Amino acid sequence: MQAIGLFELQGYVPALTAVDAMLKAANVKFLTWEKKLGGWLVTIVIQGEVSAVEAALEAAERQSIRKVAAKAVIANPHPEIMRQIEISAHKYNFKFDE
Repeated sequence: MQAIGLFELQGYVPALTAVDAMLKAANVKFLTWEKKLGGWLVTIVIQGEVSAVEAALEAAERQSIRKVAAKAVIANPHPEIMRQIEISAHKYNFKFDE
């Protein structure tokens, strides 16, 4: 079953290291991120099988040099959730459907 993972923490550099840890730890796809408050808070969005998403989030949390503000796994996300993620991906010029 497909899932999305959300991982939110403070700072651009910690977010990049979190994405790196996620992609190295599990078979997940980086979909997009949202930078709020001038990049002070960054929410990373990944996709994969539920177990892979869980493993990726755990790896990112272990690797994180900052306190994690929030994290969540959403199994079988509603199409409207995926539409909002796609809007975000296009905003940052990420290739959503590759």
